[in-house]
Amino acid sequence: MVLGMDLTTFTLVHVVISLVAIAAGLVAMVGLLISRPLPGWTAVFLATTILTSASGFLFPFFQLLPSHIVGIISLVLLAVAVVALYVGRLAGRWRPAYIVTALLSLYLNVFVLVVQAFQKVTLLRDLAPNQNEPPFLAAQAVTLVFFVGTIVFALRRFHPAPAYSRA
Repeated sequence: MVLGMDLTTFTLVHVVISLVAIAAGLVAMVGLLISRPLPGWTAVFLATTILTSASGFLFPFFQLLPSHIVGIISLVLLAVAVVALYVGRLAGRWRPAYIVTALLSLYLNVFVLVVQAFQKVTLLRDLAPNQNEPPFLAAQAVTLVFFVGTIVFALRRFHPAPAYSRA
């Protein structure tokens, strides 16, 4: 039992929160790329990404796993993103700090999604059963390149109006 739920139900809740976080993060990312802040989507992305990263630690475990390291990194990145957005109001260096940390947090969620897809989807598992085969590595490389490019583009494009920075 985890938070009063059996492990299967808790896993389903965790997965749904993760998928909502990714979807909201992709919408918020588009807002960065078109230099149009989307405060509602951004809040949903940050809240659900914090929830999914934190809830990952509630699964039973007996040793520190790679998933825990990803969760710790994600929570640190999210802390910076939240401070940059809501305390720093994206002013000065808070703008690039927010862009980088928010998009790296989204990348980590997508990274985990790819890992899970290669573990759970039969076709993908058959292509890369050990997750060190070329199809898995290619999928992760494409994901990484996409997010590095997106971060660079967002750093150049996202300049919120001063009213947003003060709001």
